[in-house]
Formats: sequence, C-alpha cells, structure tokens
Amino acid sequence: METIGVAFGAIRANPLRSFLTMLGMVIGVGAVITMVALGTGAQAAVEEQIQSLGTDLLAIYPGQSFMHGVARGDRVSVTMDDAEALAIDGYALRAVVPEMSRRQQIEYGNANASVNVMASTAEYIEIQNQPIVAGKMFTEADSDQRRRVVVLGSSVPEMLGGNGVAMIGQQLSIRGIPFEIIGLLDEKGAQGHNNPDEQVLIPLKTGQFRVFGTDRLRAITVQVVDQDSMMVAMIGIERVMRREHGIQPGATNDFQIRDRTEFLAAQQETAQTFTFLLGGIAAVSLLVGGIGIMNIMLVSVTERTREIGIRKALGARRRTILLQFLVEAVTLCVVGGTIGVVAGAGTAVALARFQGWNTLVSVESVVVAFVFSAVIGVFFGMWPARRAARMDPIVALGHE
Repeated sequence: METIGVAFGAIRANPLRSFLTMLGMVIGVGAVITMVALGTGAQAAVEEQIQSLGTDLLAIYPGQSFMHGVARGDRVSVTMDDAEALAIDGYALRAVVPEMSRRQQIEYGNANASVNVMASTAEYIEIQNQPIVAGKMFTEADSDQRRRVVVLGSSVPEMLGGNGVAMIGQQLSIRGIPFEIIGLLDEKGAQGHNNPDEQVLIPLKTGQFRVFGTDRLRAITVQVVDQDSMMVAMIGIERVMRREHGIQPGATNDFQIRDRTEFLAAQQETAQTFTFLLGGIAAVSLLVGGIGIMNIMLVSVTERTREIGIRKALGARRRTILLQFLVEAVTLCVVGGTIGVVAGAGTAVALARFQGWNTLVSVESVVVAFVFSAVIGVFFGMWPARRAARMDPIVALGHE
C-alpha cells in the first residue's frame, strides 16, 4: 500500500503531464468504443431488416430469354398462370402472392407525387410483415370485384401533404382514376433500393384490369412452410416454372429464384468487416497512446534517478521499485481508459440522437477496451519499471 501511495503521489505531483499522458488513452479508447458502436449498430440494422423481410420468403423474377443458347434482348414474362400453377403444384408453400408494380403519378387534392403502385393480394402485408395501423386492408372480394380502393405506405401521406389517419375515406387518383383510401400501413423502413413506405397497395385484379392492363407480374413472392423446407420449395418452384414455360431438359431457366435475405446477408458481412476495420484503425490510436505512456515513464525514471537511488539505499527491493513505476503506468492507462469509455459511449449516443446514425454500445466492446487499456499499461510500463528497478544505487545517488 505504501508503494501504491508513492505511485499515486508521483502522478499527483505532475497533474498536467499526467493528464496529457492519459489523453492518448482517452482518445484511443473513445475512438474504439465509438467506431465499434457504429459498426455494431450497422450490423444490428441489417439483422433487423432481415427479420422484417422474413427468412422464409422466396421471390421468382423474370429472367433472360435464350434462343439456341444465345441470350435474347427481351425478358420472359412471369404471369398469373405461373402463380396459379405454383399455388396448386408447389411443394411446402404456405402462400403464393403475385405482385404487379409500376411507378405512377398519384394525386390528392392539389398535391401529387410519383410513387410505386403495387397490385397484390390481401396476403401481401402478412408475408411482408407490414401491418395496418389505421383503417383496413382490402379483401379478395375487393379484388374479384375490381374495386378502386388503395392502402397507403406510411410515408405517402407526408409526400402528399396530408394527415395519414384523416385521409382514410377520402379520394386519391392513380393515373387519373379515383380510388378510395381505406388503410394506412405501418412504417417498415428502406430495404436496399426499395422503400415500401413510399408505395401504395391496390387489389391485384384492380391493377391487372384497371391500372396496368396486363397479366405480367413483376415478381411472385412465396412463403415457405418453414425455413428447413427452403431447398425442397426451391426445387418444386423450379419444376413447376420450367413446366409452365415449356423449358426442355438441359436448357437454361428463363426465370430467377431469389432468397431475399441473400443481399442483406452480404450487407451484414460487409458491416461486420467494416466493424473490424474501424476497430483496427481505432486500436492504432491505443497503441500510440501506450507508446506515449512508455515515453513519459522513461522520462520520469530519468528525472527521479536520485529518488530511486535513495529508496534502494534505504532497503527498497527491485520488485518494490518495479511495482511503483508499474502502478503509475497502469493507473494512467486505466483512468484514461475509463474516461475514454465514457467519452466514446457519449459520442455514440450523441451520433444516434442528433445525426440519426445506427449505433450500439455493447458491453463486450466496453470490457475489451477497458481491459486492453490496462494491458497496454502493463506492457508499455514494464520496460521503464524494469529499468528503474535494475539501477545501481551507487550510480543513481551520484546522478546529477
């Protein structure tokens, strides 16, 4: 305890130098916490998108058309007949939801906007995990009767300068065709280049016969019974689609089957790599801070040579001198690391609150940064401490 007290007394004797020495650790640890929080927040956002998309969904898109092995300029259509065939003959499929979409001009009062108009079935919001927050969803009967009803994405009312709930029951025009607003969707958030909050939903047959005038689909989304049946479902979808499109054995598919979470999984991997990169860059500043502490401790050993000689002449052993300077170095690192943890967490919270960035301060990153700062104190403090402990007391006492 006496040795520790002497070490703390030496730190208090030079407060400005001690503070400047700790500043390297403060900046280093703070940078690590902030950077890792940014990367972890990005990963969490991607994971949330994956969950919102649903891990049991597959999508069938039109593919490239081939003639005698040569790609053609036009793309093969995916039609309502394909969707009906999948609903009848598909394996392990819980739901088959055809989708038509096209960017259209919509009008509400004196305001207008260009949005994505999606024509689909009533099951669309269930498999896309996008519930109704006000009003209601259209039904299969609405589709069969080709009723002109529309459900708005959460951002559409703001785009049109209206109030979401107050707009229910009012009229909105799509391509000049009047539609009754019957519901408002919950906010979902952007997914890559697609933002479902900026689209409107209309019944499938209303879109097919009143708005788009075609049976060509943008895609067919299917919900698999469970995630373990994903491969069986894909094989069944391929079999049905090849049969419907008359594709000969050995010929290339003219359609694409995609797992919608694939591109988000790639984003997640990129975000993880980004986290490691940011953490590595920030760790360099920790290393620089440790070198700074070692430099100052070497200077301190040189300045206190006579003090070391007197203590050794009075009977202080090598390990006592070693412990004294090691405690000084570790204290500087740990105190600097503690301040850095608070500063880094505060910066991450401020970025999330005022800039809207996704940040997540994990307990693991705080513990790692704190322990790492202590390890740096031991590592970079050991050499100056050993140098002090190994001094010859006669030489030290004669030092000017």
